[in-house]
Amino acid sequence: MDSNELIKKVRKIEIKTRGLSQNIFAGEYHSAFKGRGMMFAEVREYQYGDDIRDIDWNVTARHNKPFVKVYEEERELTVMLLVDVSASRNFGAVGPEKREMIAEIAATIAFSAIQNNDKIGAIFFSDRVEKFITPKKGRKHILYLIRELLEFQPESRGTDIAQAVRYFSDALKRRCTMFLISDFIDESDYKTPLNVAQSRHDVMAIQVYDKRDSEMPDVGLMQVQDLETGAVRWIDTSSSRTRKAYNKWWYDRQQAMIGTLRSSRVDFASVATNEDYVRALMGLFKTRATV
Repeated sequence: MDSNELIKKVRKIEIKTRGLSQNIFAGEYHSAFKGRGMMFAEVREYQYGDDIRDIDWNVTARHNKPFVKVYEEERELTVMLLVDVSASRNFGAVGPEKREMIAEIAATIAFSAIQNNDKIGAIFFSDRVEKFITPKKGRKHILYLIRELLEFQPESRGTDIAQAVRYFSDALKRRCTMFLISDFIDESDYKTPLNVAQSRHDVMAIQVYDKRDSEMPDVGLMQVQDLETGAVRWIDTSSSRTRKAYNKWWYDRQQAMIGTLRSSRVDFASVATNEDYVRALMGLFKTRATV
């Protein structure tokens, strides 16, 4: 992708996703992510019903009458995007390539974050951690993040979610909100790292997949390649037995993913590249807002 084409793509994504975050997601984002704690705001005179544990004894002694500390919610968050950049993200049979939808989803979350004065950062991973982008604020930072999502070329092709989540937990000590964005085509067992991450942070997951990931078309003899391993083979897709076996493989994989996320108490959304990711994000945000 040359520089002019990249600039056009970045600009197109910015226009679309910034509009979504301003007009659709602003309220849902604010409601869904409450802030990481309480911060001191002021002191005022004690009122009936106030918690005596909030009494400020120093101020009380000076004024010879009780005063209490008042706290308010600390709104500023650190939001981290844990983004799968393995080779399978380049697949696009029905709809755009997965990498394009991943970039739009990440950009929408990022613009929603900065509208709420939150910092946004990212970790790109394959079967290793490929890049760490320090959390910052501002439009310039988000445009850099979008460019990296579109242009970044990983050194490895595989996927290891467990390693990426462990790195996230080690790198981010203060509580933050993390979005794990992947197609979840991964053989690693990431349940334990997710449990650890969720115990310290607020973790969500978004699956982006292609319809051809989930079902095999009946098109006769077809050559297929595993984008992550490079393995090539011929498959007779006209065989109903072959198609059923493939569908079962996908179903079992999905059930394993859902089971892992639910047992780790991770809220998640799943969206195909030919579907509307806006609806999926809205559903995720609204579910969290009602909890």
